[in-house]
Amino acid sequence: MLKDLFSLQGRIALVTGGSRGIGKMIAAGFLSAGVSRVYITARKAGPCEQTAQELSAKYGSECIALPIDISTLSGIELLAGEIKAREPKLDILVNNAGAAWGAEFDEFPESGWDKVMDLNVKTPFFLTKAIAAPLRAAASRERPAKVINIASIDGIFVNPLETYSYAASKAGLIHLTRRMAAKLIHDNIVVTAIAPGPFQSDMNKAARDHADEVATRVPAGRIGTEEDMAGTAIYLASRAGDYVVGTTVAVDGGIVYANPGIPGAGWDS
Repeated sequence: MLKDLFSLQGRIALVTGGSRGIGKMIAAGFLSAGVSRVYITARKAGPCEQTAQELSAKYGSECIALPIDISTLSGIELLAGEIKAREPKLDILVNNAGAAWGAEFDEFPESGWDKVMDLNVKTPFFLTKAIAAPLRAAASRERPAKVINIASIDGIFVNPLETYSYAASKAGLIHLTRRMAAKLIHDNIVVTAIAPGPFQSDMNKAARDHADEVATRVPAGRIGTEEDMAGTAIYLASRAGDYVVGTTVAVDGGIVYANPGIPGAGWDS
């Protein structure tokens, strides 16, 4: 029914990196659209639990904190185990947790490469793999399960700042989204990605602290809002997005296609 096109009534979701920034925006959007329970993860227990309490009180549905470091395979397995112990089915997985690193070419450290590539590319793949069973259990042709990867416009166009591993990781995640989508659609799991532009977050301090200045370099004339991100995630997670497979949606106010060469790393998260 068209009246239920964007409803997420009764669904169960997991949003990694959900305690702040884009992850929090998406978790809030899901709750507003009727999700029964949203699990959020973060490395730090305090902020994760605080956000869960805040969102539960605001929307009258359950937001549950699972403070786990998922940058390692052991952390991924721990999170997957927690989800499987609590839920026989998982309707929506949002792979949002990420990291950025900037350094000059001649000084760029291996640690800045490995940390970013592991969390931004390796974790989404192995977490989806670890939670495939509850995703498959929730999925049907009439109502597929959803995996939404949070990429970045830095994976689509060349950011002038020297964020080599970040740009490579987000470009890799966009292509990984296509490859996972080609495989998992046969299990009625739809995989897509969102490539954000400038949104306020702790990672994107320029948009957070100097929104008006950043907005002058965005064709739409403003930075992204909670509604912009939540609306896109709800679209992809709901019936409205069931036939959108493997696509990356740029949510950036026109930056990629106008391509004014805006400086500034880590538009997303």
